[in-house]
Order: sequence, then structure tokens, then C-alpha cells
Amino acid sequence: MMARLETRSWRSARRLAVAAMALVLVACASGPDKPQPAELSPNAALISVRLAWSARVSPVRYPLDVDVSGATVTVAGSDGSVAAFDSGSGAEQWRASVGADIGGGVGSDGRYTAVVTRTNELVVLERGRELWREKLGALSFTAPLVAGERVFAMTADRVVSAYDARSGRRLWSYARQGDFPLALRQSSVMLPVGDTLVVGISGRLVGINPLTGSLRWESPIATARGTNDVERLVDLVGRVSRDGNVVCARAFQAAIGCVDTTRGNLLWSRPAAGANGIHGDGEMIFGTESDGKVIAWRRSNGEPAWTSDRLRYRGLTAPLAIGRSVAVGDATGLVHFLSRQDGSLLTRMSTDGSPIVAAPVLAGNTLVVVTQNGGVFGFRPD
Repeated sequence: MMARLETRSWRSARRLAVAAMALVLVACASGPDKPQPAELSPNAALISVRLAWSARVSPVRYPLDVDVSGATVTVAGSDGSVAAFDSGSGAEQWRASVGADIGGGVGSDGRYTAVVTRTNELVVLERGRELWREKLGALSFTAPLVAGERVFAMTADRVVSAYDARSGRRLWSYARQGDFPLALRQSSVMLPVGDTLVVGISGRLVGINPLTGSLRWESPIATARGTNDVERLVDLVGRVSRDGNVVCARAFQAAIGCVDTTRGNLLWSRPAAGANGIHGDGEMIFGTESDGKVIAWRRSNGEPAWTSDRLRYRGLTAPLAIGRSVAVGDATGLVHFLSRQDGSLLTRMSTDGSPIVAAPVLAGNTLVVVTQNGGVFGFRPD
């Protein structure tokens, strides 16, 4: 079984490289004219936000997921450094190095912290002290999930595995047969909902029994279409919006949709051309499209509520719904706070001038963003 997985992983890795080259060629052939970022209007400063604290890790050049567990924010730099900070004060709780560049992370439950290195090792720390590491069968760009004394990892060949958090013993692996061979170099979907592990596999949300690894249900948000492998990529990407048992997610450059995870029923799906995850609340879902439009959809049926063109071509992150605003980072290190009602600007804050590389997160009453240069910034309303 392991030999078959390794062969499949090697073939997947080769196809990933071909796809990456194809994407480069497409970009080079698209012409010299690059759309100019939208000019920013004067800062309205309609709400009062201040920088509460800042910290630093090494530069980040991989698909980082910032982990929030209670009052602890955990981040990791590309060089293998992992650090945990108190979300209230920014004080460093611990810092460690896993000794290799990181490809996917961070996942934590406050006690155990997990990352995946670019040498395909799943590394688990306990409050900064390494407990164990395990070789995976392929690359991984998705942050591990730590929950219920278990660590769950998903590799680029779409194999999901569970490990005992304390000992590192592998408990089970799940692989969907006959799946699409290519995968994105982006973080996918993996979260617990009740007693089900919900993961993104190609364009589907899949429900897995976390105790046994058996399949419970699967629900397609998008179906692969196109004339070549690159065009047919519809992997689920980035963060999701969860409200109770309903999880809404984005399929890369294809669609957004919502699934009732009780039985895996697709509630609705509609076309959307974005590459980052989404966020929302009980009424609305917010997302950024590839051209920088920010869109709000009604959670009940997916109908658009508003669209904002104010930040087009500014290299936006996935958004964060926070109170009456929607926060989104851009490629110049700015954090924009938009009105959840109509997308109008409420205020904006600056960081260190390098791109915001991960979706903003909320830890207590502090909004935390991380930049490509390794800056960690905590913002708080006055």
C-alpha cells in the first residue's frame, strides 16, 4: 500500500511541476500590460483602530495559516522557526525551530503545535519542545489540524492521515481513488465539525470519521472543466465560513458553495472567480476575487448583496468578518476595514510595507496579520 502511495505521490509531484511551468508560460504569454492597482481614496477613519503590539518571525514565503487557540497566536517563518504569542500583549510565549524550511502550517490546540517541512516531515511540538516527526508520502501545503489528541495531515496527493498527538503513531490514512492528479500549491480545507473531520479534496467537501478514517459523505462545490489539467484545477482553498453545521468554501477560480455537514447536502453553489478562501457570519459570506473585487453573498441562497471595486488589483488576502467590518490585507502591507453593509471604506492601517501573506485572524479582541517580511501585528479597536 505504501509503495502504491509513493508511486502516486511521485507522479503527482511531477505533474505539479509541469503545471507550475505551464502557469509561468501562460503568464509570460499574456502580454506586458499588467493592471495597475486601484488608487486609494483618503482614509475615512470612520472607526478607531490602533496598533496594540508587534512582533517578528522570519520571512514567510509559503501558504501560512495563522493559528488561534484561546489567547495564543502561533505563526511560523519559512526557515523553520515557530513562535507563539499572547494575543493580548504580544508577549512571546515560546519559540522553536524545526530545523528545515516549512511548507505547510501552522496547526495547534494550544498544547500541541504541528507544521510540515518542505522535506515532507510532519513535526509536532509540545509548547515549543519537539515531540516527534514523521515522514509523509508527498509534499503538503495545508496546515495540519490538531484536535482531540490527534494530528491530521493532508498531502498534495490528497491523502489524509491521522496520528496520535503524543506518540506520533499513525492511526489511519484515507485516499480517494481515481482523483484528479494535480493539486494547487495552496492551503486546502481541513476542520472539525461536530464528530466529523471535514476536508477539501479536489472540488468537494468530504466528511471523514476522525476515529477510523472511513468516508461519511462527500459534496461537490465545483466540477472540473476545461481542456487541460491546469484549467481543470478546482481544489478547495483557504479558510472557510462556518455557521453551526453549515460550512461554506471556495473552489479555486470556479465557485463558492455551502454544505450542510450533518449529511453532506449541498445547499447551493454559484460561480466565483477567486483564488483565496472566504469568511462570514450567520447572514453574509465575504470573498475577494482574483481581480481584487470584494463581494458579499447572502448566506441563505448565495445571491450577491454588494460588490466593491475600491481595491482592484491590489493583491488581496482572504477576508475576515469582524463586527460591523470586513478586514482584508493587500500586497503593500495595508489592512483595509470595509463596511459589511456596502463595502465602503471605514479605515485602513499600515504594517511594514511588505505583502500581507495570510488571512487576518481574530484572537480575543485583537486582529492579527502577518507580513511577508515576518512582521506580526496586533490591531485593536479603541
